[in-house]
Amino acid sequence: MGSSLKKFSSYFSKQDEIRILIFGLDAAGKTTILYVAKLGEVVTTIPTIGFNVETVTYRNLTMTAWDVGGRDKIRPLWRHYYANTSAIIFVVDSNDRERIGDAGEQLHQMANEEELKNLPILIFANKQDLPNIMTLDEMKEKLNLSKFDQMKTKWHLQPSSAAEKRGLDEGFEWLSKTLKSKTDYTQPILETINDSKIMKNDLLHLWNSIDLKTLLSKFI
Repeated sequence: MGSSLKKFSSYFSKQDEIRILIFGLDAAGKTTILYVAKLGEVVTTIPTIGFNVETVTYRNLTMTAWDVGGRDKIRPLWRHYYANTSAIIFVVDSNDRERIGDAGEQLHQMANEEELKNLPILIFANKQDLPNIMTLDEMKEKLNLSKFDQMKTKWHLQPSSAAEKRGLDEGFEWLSKTLKSKTDYTQPILETINDSKIMKNDLLHLWNSIDLKTLLSKFI
């Protein structure tokens, strides 16, 4: 029974390790978000040519975050990072009106890849500190986010400013809760019930194997 209780409690206390991909067009702020989440401070970055990978811990969630470069020539290589992914973070420059259509196209193309279908998507509407940014409603429309509702894909559009460290905690909070809700808490219960059945069968087998007459003769 003790081992069953330990098994049950371990599902709630252990730290979950997941793989997250951070995508977006170049200069959207992906690397800045990664290092603010990792170090808690804004660092000077240069355009990512290949990828950056860091382990980021948020509460009880440990994320291996892959920040993949967003330049045109690199995008065809994105698919090489899809395997074993648990969630997607897509970063959009809220001030880049000229390329918002391109960003939406890349987002949907990626979300329809076989290995990424139906994964939760956190979209950071980044660079909210700049003037003349698009409204969230405008971004929802231009990114065609209602399509994700039709696909029954969980998504969240989070306004953020990585440069000012605003909005990131709220985004990771949503991602943490969304990933936690996918945990199957019935599994430890079923395993504990199964363990009890095995224990019961073992006891019955032991009882039936005892020669009751021989055992009683020792006391009579």
